[in-house]
Amino acid sequence: MLSPLSAVSPVDGRYHNTTQQLSAYFSEAALIKYRVFVEIEYFIALCEMPLPQLQHFDATLFEKLRDIYRLFNENDAEAIKSIEKITNHDVKAVEYFIKQKFDALGLQEQKEFIHFGLTSQDINNTAIPYSFKLAMNEVYLPAVNEVIDQLKAYAEEWKTIPMLAHTHGQPASPTRLGKELMVYVERLEAQLELFATIPYSAKFGGATGNFNAHFVGYPATDWKAFGNNFVNNVLGLKRSQYTTQIEHYDNFAAHCDNLKRINNILIDLDRDMWTYISMNYFKQKIKAGEIGSSAMPHKVNPIDFENSEGNLGIANALFEHLAGKLPISRLQRDLTDSTVLRNIGVPVAHTLIALKSTMKGLGKLLLNQPALSAHLEANWAVVAEAIQTILRREGYPNPYEALKDLTRTNAEINAATIAQFVETLQIGDDIKQEIRLISPSTYTGT
Repeated sequence: MLSPLSAVSPVDGRYHNTTQQLSAYFSEAALIKYRVFVEIEYFIALCEMPLPQLQHFDATLFEKLRDIYRLFNENDAEAIKSIEKITNHDVKAVEYFIKQKFDALGLQEQKEFIHFGLTSQDINNTAIPYSFKLAMNEVYLPAVNEVIDQLKAYAEEWKTIPMLAHTHGQPASPTRLGKELMVYVERLEAQLELFATIPYSAKFGGATGNFNAHFVGYPATDWKAFGNNFVNNVLGLKRSQYTTQIEHYDNFAAHCDNLKRINNILIDLDRDMWTYISMNYFKQKIKAGEIGSSAMPHKVNPIDFENSEGNLGIANALFEHLAGKLPISRLQRDLTDSTVLRNIGVPVAHTLIALKSTMKGLGKLLLNQPALSAHLEANWAVVAEAIQTILRREGYPNPYEALKDLTRTNAEINAATIAQFVETLQIGDDIKQEIRLISPSTYTGT
């Protein structure tokens, strides 16, 4: 029996409590359930068309049919896996399972219209994007928006806190802590807006995408219109119009690429927060009993941001493979997509672990404003840009060069150094006073 201690993957082991909610979308049982869901809804759609042989089907039975997937449980999944041991075909096992349910309901005459005209990929390439869409809407998006909301809250709380900026790792024009956090908010929200524009595409058109079997059985029926209505309106996906046996996966690849970009932004955030902690800009809340280092008792390590970064890296490697592999298939179809598709939940799980870790790290932050102030006070050279800008405005000769000669030395530049320099300038007292009001803590822009 698999347990968190015996699982090979930490997704189902060490991080089981964090990722178990994804089981409802990406586990083997979930895949089977959503296959059953598509098969049942397809049969109902054929009845509502209606096909001649199904035009007298009792519509009051539809809810009993829907109960087959609504009440689907682990015993049902096990029953289908038992059938699969005989068929050696996972989707055919689902069809036989539903036929058994039809027998139990006294619907023997209609059961041959289960999976009518379909190939297994009509089921897989609708069930998987359907469950993926649900997982994104119900688990992933709430988790990433939780991070965004926390960043917004901190940005508002710290919007007036001046902070030394660093370009190329060197002291640079000061900024504000709240604004720096809003950089990540803007980036994440922009990528989520793009994510929302990508369709959850699905394939539905028979063995090679042309509704061959459907058309030969009922040539007068507009099967393309039926397929579009079923996929677009019943399932809430977007049907690709011209396909081989499988979905193109181009839009799914776009989802993966978009998720990678979001993860890269989160890695950037994790690394910056890690660095700010190392610079003592933040301290971390201490939890009783926790140990930072097995050897150094004083340490409180930024482990949550490190954990997040590591899991985001694993997620991105898998998203990269999914995006690169799935849109490529030999001729009308090979089987390589099948085993790859089964791993869709893995990068989502690592991303979820990362998001929870980032949230945990953000929740531990304690602003150490004296450290920020001290760092600003120790770097008066950064006001050189401000001074030379005012001198440029006033037509002062060679202002950049004058400030360069002052600041690019190994001597300490402090408030007194700057004040002495200002007194040497051949400018009016009003301009000198304007410059005197500039400090590292006030030179933070708009």
